[in-house]
Amino acid sequence: MRLGRPFPPRIFPTRGWSHRTPKNRDPASKRRHMLPKHLRRLEAESIEIMRDVVAEFKKPVMLYSIGKDSSVMLHIAIKAFYPAKLPFPLLHVDTTWKFREMISFRDATARRLGLDLIVHVNKEGLARGINPIDSGSALHTQVMKTDALKQALDLHGFDAAFGGARRDEEKSRAKERILSFRSAGHVWDPRNQRPELWSLFNTRIRQGETMRVFAMSNWTELEVWEYIMIEKIPVVPLYFAEQRPIVRRNGVMIMVDDQRLPLNGDETPEMRMIRFRTLGCYPLSGAIESEATTIEDIVAEMQTTTVSERQGRLIDTDDAASMEKKKREGYF
Repeated sequence: MRLGRPFPPRIFPTRGWSHRTPKNRDPASKRRHMLPKHLRRLEAESIEIMRDVVAEFKKPVMLYSIGKDSSVMLHIAIKAFYPAKLPFPLLHVDTTWKFREMISFRDATARRLGLDLIVHVNKEGLARGINPIDSGSALHTQVMKTDALKQALDLHGFDAAFGGARRDEEKSRAKERILSFRSAGHVWDPRNQRPELWSLFNTRIRQGETMRVFAMSNWTELEVWEYIMIEKIPVVPLYFAEQRPIVRRNGVMIMVDDQRLPLNGDETPEMRMIRFRTLGCYPLSGAIESEATTIEDIVAEMQTTTVSERQGRLIDTDDAASMEKKKREGYF
């Protein structure tokens, strides 16, 4: 059994559409049968979770961060409900500090797929001038991400929110259930989560309570990239190595994405061959030096790396147990 997977394959069957859908009616069927067994099992598991949630909840939504995991999650959701359109909208919480290429990719994806995309900005935080430079990463994340997400969920009355988080990303995310219960106010208590034996989920909630749904919990970063490679899923170009302008701060390479990043007196942007393993607000996202210019290169790189993909995310190092603290307060 692989680390982070609660059930061995023999009792976590690939039941569902992959055995019922006629091959000649699904345009993705050829690629699906090219998938190795472990990816077919993961895909079928994610599809089954998505269909269960749509059947059980009144108003689900899919959180769309524009990253690689979101791209895979969206691709699987389209398969899950094909040929119908997605039975839920996508929600992007825009901090206004994402990489420009991320926003371009988001809008192009929404147009290409005809998505029902909701973009929510915490206007109160924007009016207060909250930003990652002057306000610091902790306050910026709290106001423009956590508070904004809670605002959007409450505003639209969503009772279940799909997210692309995986257990292998970070230790507090490893504590999450697949259906992660949130009490009123979107509070997460890791000691108050429901057992999930044999992939049976308790979907009952009361007024004001919600669920975060992590249908890709059992995937790893390497498996995500293998799936992207085989399924030919478009991703933000920032994942591929390219000469880009960066400055070095506290051992982290920060890309100078626009004129809003103030330069210290001793800083001059230098061009380096870099890419990103994880994407967020650009002043808080560290790049890595890499020569991986194709998905095949990235998969090969993932097979030898020994460090976490989130090593460059500055919001993870605000203080001790910061991610778990943020999640308890309602962070994604």
